[in-house]
Amino acid sequence: MGRLVHFEIHVTDMENAKKFYGEVFDWTFQDWSEYAGMPYYGVVTGSDDEPGINGALMQRQGPSPEPTQALNGYVCTMGVADYDATEEKILQQGGKVALPKYALPGMAWQGYYLDTEGNIFGIHQPDENAK
Repeated sequence: MGRLVHFEIHVTDMENAKKFYGEVFDWTFQDWSEYAGMPYYGVVTGSDDEPGINGALMQRQGPSPEPTQALNGYVCTMGVADYDATEEKILQQGGKVALPKYALPGMAWQGYYLDTEGNIFGIHQPDENAK
């Protein structure tokens, strides 16, 4: 069984990344740097009684991704209750649109963004009326 159990977001500016994800998604952080031997903050994405996984912000070990380079890794998509309100928070906190909001007809609203570190992530609002 290969179920996803943890994610890592590579960042250059740890404090800026914590502020961005904390403000946009209400994530909280735990300092695990002592265990990792580098700046490494555990991410709590929600309560244990709801679906989802926790992860970490990890100190980037190389250059940041170039704005137009092809994706080389996984994209995490966060479920949200209000797509437009979440997009507003993303933009207010310095994020940028990578692929604008679009409908997954009869299922949801989806879109992709760049965080303040140049990483791509998605947001997804279930809505059977999306079209």
